[in-house]
Amino acid sequence: MKFLIFIVMIFLLSSLLIISNNNLSFLEKPKIQKFSELYLIWLDTIYSNCQSLTGNAINLKWIPE
Repeated sequence: MKFLIFIVMIFLLSSLLIISNNNLSFLEKPKIQKFSELYLIWLDTIYSNCQSLTGNAINLKWIPE
């Protein structure tokens, strides 16, 4: 349960960071769309980084020879 709360907090803080860095407000529809676009780009970057990290970890030699 604590892990789930931690993940939700990360997503909330990242969304607030995107909003503040780009001076977005949710009063206008184009700015909501811009936020959605930026947030999805951020999520895609996180996903790509996790893929890269996992791929590199798999290729490491974990067993001593």
